[in-house]
Amino acid sequence: MGLRKLITTHIDHPESHTLNQYRTVGGYQSSLKALTTMTAEQIINDVKNSGLRGRGGAGFPTGNKWSFIPKTDKPKYLICNGDEGEPGTFKDRLLIEKLPHMLIEGMIIAAKAIDSHQGYIYIRGEFKKGLDTVEKAVEEAYAAGILGKNIQGSGFDFDLAVYSGAGAYICGEESALINSLEGRRGHPRLKPPFPAVSGLYACPTVVNNVETFCNVPHIIAMTGEEYKKIGTEKSPGTRMFAVSGHVKKPGIYEVELGTPLKELIYDICGGIKNDKNLKAVIPGGSSAPILNYEEAMTATMDFESIASLKSMLGSGAVIILSEEADLVETTYRLAEFYSHESCGQCTPCREGTHWVADILGKIRNGNGTQKDVDLIFSLSRNMEGGTTICPLADACVMAVRPTMQKFKDEFAKRLKPVGNEDQSKKEVANVG
Repeated sequence: MGLRKLITTHIDHPESHTLNQYRTVGGYQSSLKALTTMTAEQIINDVKNSGLRGRGGAGFPTGNKWSFIPKTDKPKYLICNGDEGEPGTFKDRLLIEKLPHMLIEGMIIAAKAIDSHQGYIYIRGEFKKGLDTVEKAVEEAYAAGILGKNIQGSGFDFDLAVYSGAGAYICGEESALINSLEGRRGHPRLKPPFPAVSGLYACPTVVNNVETFCNVPHIIAMTGEEYKKIGTEKSPGTRMFAVSGHVKKPGIYEVELGTPLKELIYDICGGIKNDKNLKAVIPGGSSAPILNYEEAMTATMDFESIASLKSMLGSGAVIILSEEADLVETTYRLAEFYSHESCGQCTPCREGTHWVADILGKIRNGNGTQKDVDLIFSLSRNMEGGTTICPLADACVMAVRPTMQKFKDEFAKRLKPVGNEDQSKKEVANVG
């Protein structure tokens, strides 16, 4: 376990984003193999055998997702979700800026697998450098016959367009992204039907994350069976983690899935900044429930281990919090983010995220009481568990409630004393 470069082997080369450099390290050989020697079923089976799980958050098996596309005469669309908006997450941005041709190659292979002849790369509006880099890479690919008609002399046609979002976090949700691509307001859609049946322009559609697509050329090159030998049995492969917060060496690290979180923090990232003690870790982006010190020291970075601690590997963002971290302030800021980014379509989300943020602000400022704590927990129960079209409200709850439960004392200290100064602390201790 530990550091294992697969996707990022050549990422430090100054010309890694160019077609010439990508080809010198074997680029587009996997797509040529898939296009000329493999059937769609063989590609899907290879990806299934690899055990590759989506790298965008949900961790759904990629090969299974592709296999859901019906064999109809309708056009089939392929979309790359490059709308990386989860707080703490910045690994897809690096891939977009440094390895755009690896992304394109992964999409070409996926297109052959689902018989798609039109793809889209949807990039977050703030990623101007990444947008320019990908557009240039697409131009290079067209000029070299890697995109367009009869790509790589295979007889297969595939066109690819690049689309810039407008910076809405909600467009990271696949159906909201599809609405945005269609020129509509970025609101999530009711499901069913799912995108595999009725997605872009009411046609079968696959949406995958940037890192997911970047894994595909390596799977085809080494075969799914060999890829599955990396990582753990149920979480194969490597994973890119964007580590931030109170560590000595923050950054993006590609590690083998199953690597202990303790090893990631202390061996790979050099330990806690200023040699302070570790207080907590948010293991998978802002919507992943927080882990306390004891949980973090036992966790391994794979889907099953983090799920057993009632959290998520999520978007691959690992936020390290030292003993100096103010978790009341941190929780308030996350709640403010979700309140700001709610699309407003569903009442429990529109009203709930707003009220949770406001009440946490009141507690942060020392004006909250036990009634305010009780109200946050009451609101959270009405916001979660399928009361909304998409999981944004659930994400807000997961960012707030576990922190208030696991770090009760910090919130208790900020409450306005009632009767005597110890009363509020006793009341919060009974919450949960």
